Amino acid sequence: MPSTKRLRFFLLSLFAIFIGVSAGFIYWGVSDLPEIKSLEGYSPMQSSFVYSSDGKILAELYLERRNFILYYDIPDRVKKAFVAIEDQRFYSHPGVDFIGILRAIYRDIKAKGIVEGGSTITQQLAKMLFLKPEKSITRKIKEAIISAQIEKRYTKDEILGMYLNQAYFGTRAYGIEAASNTFFQKSVKELSLSEAALLASMLKAPTLYSPFKNPEKALARRNLVLKNMLQLGFISAEEYLKANAEPLPVKAYFRKYEAPYFVEFLRQQLEAKYGDKIYTSGLRIQSTIDSNMQKIAEDAIKTGIRSIEKRVKPGVQAALIAIDQRNGHIKAMVGGTDFWETQFNRITMALRQPGSAFKPFVYVTAFEQGMTVEDEILDGPISLPAGKPNTMWSPKNYDNKYNGNVSLKTALAMSLNAATVRLAHNIGIEKIIETAKRCGINSTLQPYIAIALGASDVTPLELTNAYATFATGRKIEPVPYLKILKRDGILLEEVFPSSKQVLSPETVDKIRELLRAVVEAGTATKAKELKKVVYGKTGTTNDFSDAWFIGFDDRLVVGVWVGRDDHKPIGRKEAGSRSALPIWIEFMKNVQ
Repeated sequence: MPSTKRLRFFLLSLFAIFIGVSAGFIYWGVSDLPEIKSLEGYSPMQSSFVYSSDGKILAELYLERRNFILYYDIPDRVKKAFVAIEDQRFYSHPGVDFIGILRAIYRDIKAKGIVEGGSTITQQLAKMLFLKPEKSITRKIKEAIISAQIEKRYTKDEILGMYLNQAYFGTRAYGIEAASNTFFQKSVKELSLSEAALLASMLKAPTLYSPFKNPEKALARRNLVLKNMLQLGFISAEEYLKANAEPLPVKAYFRKYEAPYFVEFLRQQLEAKYGDKIYTSGLRIQSTIDSNMQKIAEDAIKTGIRSIEKRVKPGVQAALIAIDQRNGHIKAMVGGTDFWETQFNRITMALRQPGSAFKPFVYVTAFEQGMTVEDEILDGPISLPAGKPNTMWSPKNYDNKYNGNVSLKTALAMSLNAATVRLAHNIGIEKIIETAKRCGINSTLQPYIAIALGASDVTPLELTNAYATFATGRKIEPVPYLKILKRDGILLEEVFPSSKQVLSPETVDKIRELLRAVVEAGTATKAKELKKVVYGKTGTTNDFSDAWFIGFDDRLVVGVWVGRDDHKPIGRKEAGSRSALPIWIEFMKNVQ
């Protein structure tokens, strides 16, 4: 009897120690459990979107392509597809499916290997959001406890919604909405039964069951989802047969930039300001681009290049920028002939000589010193010290002829080099440079007389924006976006035009008269076909390596540049009036 009591005491002590050790182990294992209430602020990475001013999507920016969708916007057929293959007792278990675990153990033993897991959708969510991907008893205990806590705090549909927004579907698609767009180019709200079943079938192994990599396996597993849905009473036999017969998708839909040169220009600005937030925070960025004008600009560039390359060797590039002169909004930007071939944006990054398109700065400076449009300047031979020591420079007109005394109006309209250089020499290069800077030229300008004929490099963006100053007298900063909204619709930033009056109304009237004369009787008479009042100036470098036309009407200022990236000549006699002006006209005649 005493020995029996001692044995009983020993066993009870051993059991108590076991219980104590187990409890201690469990306590140690779960002592660092995360706060489940943090899910109340659940905010997964989301793609940000760039919109045109007329509401069209231009680009999707992301690290993980994910577009959050509210759980109650996910259709019932989609939810049931996932439940049928991932967790059939989802709506009845408390977060951990003990029946499912026993069934999985039985099937694994019978198969002599791991053929079925016992994790519920809630457990998978807990693992995704809170736990490291390690295989241990501790993690499974944590997973079960977290799952129970999640089930107490949230409804089944809320849990399923978080799970579907977080899950990875392969092909760079995170979350059900992004997956719907990637695989079917539609929202989850529009998915057919067959499409929903395919997405549900992929979660177990996105690569293995990808319809693009393993279509046979993808089809078999999709049909398994449909079969499960039929057996569970989620769908009818007729729905099953119809969905079972539908083909798989054959290609993924990755969103390409619309207005790609502009979007990349904008992306770089926003990344410098907001960092990775622009890829992860679901921002809604309203740009200034007009999608219709952008399309017209792209078509004008294509048409123009086709025409030019009928006359010259291939490899010519062209760029166009359109700015609303009233507020600085960039309405269209084409930085080259093909963004997907070269991402170099010739509007913002190319430093090129503007040729005669720089001449208006000389005439504006003359007007500010009291000269009028009818004042005369000698258009005759002139020799001046060049940039190098002991060298002289003698500029000649395009046709190698001189016209004697001519008015400033005639000198600019006919783009007379000798007259313009003489005028620049009389009024002073430093004053001309100061005028150009005041009007919006930011690039370094070399203080040599040849600058009067555009011998110092500028970008098409700054030159075009400076012409907006000629149009209104106000220097205005180019604006690429209007506002940015957070994912919840709260305003993050709003942009307002910033301008400064830098030219007097009298000076504006005079330079507009000269730029109008260029169209009426000068180097840009082709533009008269527009049948409306426009202003502008051609520009050509001596070796025909750069061709320009910058001009405006009562609303838009538009700049066009044509050239080759290696600075070689475009072709014989490919002046601004022949290469750039037709593109400008094509754009202007089609915009409203």
